[in-house]
Amino acid sequence: MRFRLTPREDSYYDMFADSANNLVTGARLLVELISDGGNREGIAEKMRACEHAGDEFTHAIMRRLNESFITPFDREDIYRLASSLDDVMDFMEAAADLVVLYKIDELPGEVVDQVEVLERAAELTAEAMPRLRGMKNLSEYWIEINRLENQGDQVYRRLLAELFGGEYDALTVLKLKEVVDQLEAAADAFEKVANTVESIAVKES
Repeated sequence: MRFRLTPREDSYYDMFADSANNLVTGARLLVELISDGGNREGIAEKMRACEHAGDEFTHAIMRRLNESFITPFDREDIYRLASSLDDVMDFMEAAADLVVLYKIDELPGEVVDQVEVLERAAELTAEAMPRLRGMKNLSEYWIEINRLENQGDQVYRRLLAELFGGEYDALTVLKLKEVVDQLEAAADAFEKVANTVESIAVKES
């Protein structure tokens, strides 16, 4: 069994927790973005700030990884987890940015369902990161994330059917599809985070 008590090792857990908490902030900004009457440009600016913060967390983890002789678990798993957390924020920020850039006034109703999936996934991920220290009580996390991702897939397919159902003109379909594609990619990235956590837990058990 590996020892996990050195300060150098312990800092990884804090950085993963910071990165995951940043995703909660980003997901809640998405909720605000799609709400009626929101200041979308201001919210998109806050999302960009979150994305920059996420990059900083990721860079900090990578710098620590390059400096560390001892790590709490496999180096490649640390890299995968950090990268996957960063990917989630990138996709969420891209979706918010596209809504503003394309001047999309009205989003399909089921985009709310997509964003609710992301918000719940972010909350579960933030709750799970501190439990990496003891590698305990994590199975419910990845099981629920997988369920949410399946739910997100169903919402995404319904959205595609709506977009191509003839209600929207071709240009609007292209704009909306780019947004919902980014949100779907964020849900997939959350599942990748959970799968990485599961892989780490299995190796460390």
